[in-house]
Amino acid sequence: MTPRTARLAGSLATVMVLVAGPAHTQELEPRAFSNVPVGVNFGAAAYGFVAGNVLFDPVLPAEDVHADMHSVTVAYLRAIDFFGLSSKIDVLVPAVTGRWEGLYEGVDSTRTANGFADPRVRLSVNFIGAPALTPQEFASYQPGTIVGMSIQVWLPLGQYDPDRLLNIGSHRWTFRPQLGVSHTMGDWILEATVSVWLFTRNGNFSGGNTLQQHPFVAGKVHVVRTISRRVWLALAGGIGTGARNVLNEVPTDTRQTAFRVGLTGVWEFVPRHTARLNLVTTKRIERGPDFEAVVLSYQYRW
Repeated sequence: MTPRTARLAGSLATVMVLVAGPAHTQELEPRAFSNVPVGVNFGAAAYGFVAGNVLFDPVLPAEDVHADMHSVTVAYLRAIDFFGLSSKIDVLVPAVTGRWEGLYEGVDSTRTANGFADPRVRLSVNFIGAPALTPQEFASYQPGTIVGMSIQVWLPLGQYDPDRLLNIGSHRWTFRPQLGVSHTMGDWILEATVSVWLFTRNGNFSGGNTLQQHPFVAGKVHVVRTISRRVWLALAGGIGTGARNVLNEVPTDTRQTAFRVGLTGVWEFVPRHTARLNLVTTKRIERGPDFEAVVLSYQYRW
């Protein structure tokens, strides 16, 4: 890989690692559909802190919940050739420790939980504007308009106690298909994505109950500014609604609607080594998460 290609690869792609759990319903991921030379690998580690109303599977009996959560996440991404299309496969494994305080069935209660959250696996494919390129071919690539899609899967392997209302793992499968469009204009990139979360049934929820959830739909926009070959900033916003719970076949009044704003700064401080800072705020419109988050991550490219 030539030095110019290496700088481009480093600036165009980073592994996005955010706080696990409730944050996944509206993650803000600038440059998620950028083209990357085939065969390039990324490894990342991140620390995140979230404070506020954070629930992994919110249900009606829990009220006025406040949590302080710390997370450590490791991730791996590889750029691949998927039938001639620029594609990526990434894996993310988060570990979380948190303390929740609030009302459960009208009684003040607290809970501290530590363990692994549900790991995630994703395949992303760019089918317009981003052909699969070798590092040598990528050196002359000029990005324009890119259209891509991805499918991410949450594996039900996280820490879970069926006798507890609040858990780190979800004890069910979650699928997120996403469609994204990215357009580069000089030093600016404009992006828009729409995604939907699909949840399978949790048949052992909080004391043997059955929990189902309606789909959650979210739309996001990102404005990215390239400052230099090694520095870029992004402002992002998103809104989502849905995820109404059905408990033991009875619909509950738990539909979530919230919006999210985030600021991302990325700096490749030496070749192949990148630091990233994410600041995120989420505000509910009716129900749902309402918290502040900060994530600091390090990435290595090879």
